[in-house]
Amino acid sequence: MDEFMSESEQWESVKRWVRENAIWIVGGVVLGVLVLTGWRIWQERVERLAAEASGRYEQAIDAFGRNDRTRGITLVDELRRDHGGSPYADQADLLAARVEVDAREFDKAAARLKRVMDGSPDAELKLVARGRLARVYLEQGKPDDALALLKSDAGGAFAPRFDEIRGDVLLAKGDRAGALTAYRAARAGAATGSVDPGLIELKVNALEPAGAADAAGTPAKVN
Repeated sequence: MDEFMSESEQWESVKRWVRENAIWIVGGVVLGVLVLTGWRIWQERVERLAAEASGRYEQAIDAFGRNDRTRGITLVDELRRDHGGSPYADQADLLAARVEVDAREFDKAAARLKRVMDGSPDAELKLVARGRLARVYLEQGKPDDALALLKSDAGGAFAPRFDEIRGDVLLAKGDRAGALTAYRAARAGAATGSVDPGLIELKVNALEPAGAADAAGTPAKVN
């Protein structure tokens, strides 16, 4: 604005500029309000859906804790249906799969575990599901399918767990030497806390030459 304009001239210039740009000013304000309102609504919706998913998951845990298996499975399936993108859906499938394994409904458990293994965005949950699915395949008498899941190196804390499962599968196939090698590998990584050191030691001792005659060859329970 020209510094030599009088105060009244400056004011008239400002009013003229406002009149000429009023539509853009109003539009910008309205757009800003809409953006803020939309963001707030979206945030509230995300929080509400997360709370609903969490609540459904807690209800499923409570139902299973009361041995109301039917209600628990229903809640898990509803959670998957209504909140499939929530991490609680994957956790709920793992929970329901454990219950189904205990009921020896291995086909149903396998379907849930495969869904988590293939679709979860959480890398750790995918590995948990893969290990458990391998155990389910072993229970189903599908040792080769189980081994196929255990070929890839899980890495980190999961490696000893996969080694133990691989040992159980090889032992079920009659490969005692391979099972012993796998158990020794699991024992070497037991410090990660992903396996029971005492149980691994028992498995190793049972297959080492001095204790080979005492080996039971019974695969571990799905966990």
